[in-house]
Amino acid sequence: MRKRAPNKQTGVTMVELMVALAIGSFLIIGAVQIYNQSRQAFVINESIARVQETAQFAMDTLEADLRMASNWGRTSRPLAVEGSSIAGTPNPLNLPAPPDCGANWALELLMTVDGDNNNYTLLCPAQGGAGAQANSDVFTVRRATVLPVAPLDGQMQIQTTRIQGQMFADGLIPGTFSAADSTTHNLIINTYYVAADSDLIPGTPALRRKSLGVGVAGPIVIDEEVAPGVENLQIQLGIDVNEDNTVDRYVNPGDPVYDRDAAGFIPGARVMTARIWLVVRGITAEVGIQDASDYEPGDVDLGVPADNFRRMMVSKTILLRNARI
Repeated sequence: MRKRAPNKQTGVTMVELMVALAIGSFLIIGAVQIYNQSRQAFVINESIARVQETAQFAMDTLEADLRMASNWGRTSRPLAVEGSSIAGTPNPLNLPAPPDCGANWALELLMTVDGDNNNYTLLCPAQGGAGAQANSDVFTVRRATVLPVAPLDGQMQIQTTRIQGQMFADGLIPGTFSAADSTTHNLIINTYYVAADSDLIPGTPALRRKSLGVGVAGPIVIDEEVAPGVENLQIQLGIDVNEDNTVDRYVNPGDPVYDRDAAGFIPGARVMTARIWLVVRGITAEVGIQDASDYEPGDVDLGVPADNFRRMMVSKTILLRNARI
């Protein structure tokens, strides 16, 4: 009889099993770390992109408005537009202008770009219970629509030729103008400021503007949110003091050097450019953010932030295309 050999056991030893478990654990830990790092990088890039997008949108909105300041249709001379207020003269044509933000807010066309330095002084209150953001500028841009429109009752409009213009709000072209050689344009008044609290995202500051609109009973003031996340707005105006069509120096909004006199002329300067600064803040706080930057837009020092929000500051100098008397 042939003796059968015993069967040999097959499989892995305890040592091999422990080595395999260790290698697998290292691979899993590495994959988790890579995922966490990738996720963190995605969140950071997304946050940076949102702040940059807000800054770009807000700056583009301001630039488009400022570039067209003092455009009144076929003319760019505010002195040629009858009905505009001069040196505080109230409503020379008895136009139904909205009184909310002041009697001359919608009529003082001679002050095509004007404002207040680090203060909110409009008669109409800032939106929200928190009011306007402290240490932020306020400025107003006055102009007309680029393209002609049809006359509309209740809408403040300007009828212009190459040499003259007139404001009206009853939907009837002034009798001294002919539709064949003049055009109708809507009056645009925008006052930009920073509100301490956003309507869209509570707890976040926001760039807002008060605009001239149309209501049931006539012109009204509309307050609308432009971009939540804008924390501070600063503007300085480049002025020409010797009539050589070049900027001689920059001044803060509200500086008397570019105020109009009783006849409507600028005593010593006219606004040629506008330099804008924006400080934009993230919508939500981020763990680990420690911004050590000392933000100094314009003439204000905001200091080093004491929170966990991501911020960036952008600036741009804008040429006013219609900067002429």
